Amino acid sequence: MKLSADLKAFQTRLGHDFSQPELLVRAVTHSSMASANRDDNQRLEFLGDRVLGLVMAEALLDQDRGATEGQLAPRFNALVRKEACADVAREIDLGAVLKLGRSEMLSGGRRKQALLGDAMEAVIAAVYRDAGFDVARNLVLRLWGARVQTVEADARDPKTALQEWAQARKLPPPAYVETARTGPDHAPEFTIEARLSTGEAEVATAGSKRQAEQAAAQALLEKVKAA
Repeated sequence: MKLSADLKAFQTRLGHDFSQPELLVRAVTHSSMASANRDDNQRLEFLGDRVLGLVMAEALLDQDRGATEGQLAPRFNALVRKEACADVAREIDLGAVLKLGRSEMLSGGRRKQALLGDAMEAVIAAVYRDAGFDVARNLVLRLWGARVQTVEADARDPKTALQEWAQARKLPPPAYVETARTGPDHAPEFTIEARLSTGEAEVATAGSKRQAEQAAAQALLEKVKAA
């Protein structure tokens, strides 16, 4: 199989030339483009999630040999969650080469966080199947780069961190209110307001309620810590 020009360019950005190019094609094929003759990337995503997890668990153990499981777990979660995978996908412009159905293309699928995160995991699995674990590990560590060294020792998700910030000050838990929903049913955009009982509030918009809540919580946490 010969790769298209855009996939050849992506190989360069990725830093891996596939000896089995069909693996890369499958890794960038969303389910909206699947057919009897074209596999999507869901099975590779399943495998890539496990490869990424093993790489990061090993890297964290090697980095901090004195850390407890309780200290390592939040760091691990911060490095492997979909948001982190999507950030890496954006850095190598993975969205530009995704094979999407018409509805996904029209709804901005190339920019969707969940879709990018899933595809990044699929690409990791494709490299693993193409060249083995050592090559996949080196690629992941290179792409994640300084994230492994700089991940916060207490890398909780923003909603948890904000709730604990409020509890430490004897405040009620933050409230999350959906203030708007736009876009078509198959690709909605949710606007969520995170608010503390003291009146501070921040708003964020994302393609899922969870993502919008997390983004609003992060913005509010940064606001109150800077005050």
